Amino acid sequence: MRKILIGMVLMVAFMCIQGCDKNVFYAAERDVDETGWNMNQPLVFDVKIEDTLQVYDFFIDVRNSVHYTKANTFFFINTYFPDGTVAYDTLECPLADVEGHWYGRRTGRYVDSRFVFQRHVIIPRAGKYRFEIYHGMRDTNVVGLKSVGLRIEHFGKSESLQN
Repeated sequence: MRKILIGMVLMVAFMCIQGCDKNVFYAAERDVDETGWNMNQPLVFDVKIEDTLQVYDFFIDVRNSVHYTKANTFFFINTYFPDGTVAYDTLECPLADVEGHWYGRRTGRYVDSRFVFQRHVIIPRAGKYRFEIYHGMRDTNVVGLKSVGLRIEHFGKSESLQN
């Protein structure tokens, strides 16, 4: 009887976890060398997007060591469109307050944070999009970042196209 109860609890927990991510269209992370991520080494995310009626939200996920010495970090994000055009963006990610308390969720020796990159985006054309993320810090090599991720969620259908 106890095994059945434990199995049922695990199944319900699994279904709840799966339900929380139902809006996730794409999620991937890239590990960076904690001993030094060079400013000329991009993290690359290739994403195939076919639904041009969908509205998307874009996020950047950051995992840093608790020994990271910066209160924030900057990223340069280059977006390559299927037609060859490129959009260039800069994103500031505040990681800690002035007293050094982390804003994100701390688990052991790492802190996980999520930042809005772009909200309510309608993709202009179907195809493969490439996102290249560079760190935008003053140091050539940034020490203490563990990983950076790109997350794209469905927001809904474009209202202007539904009418």
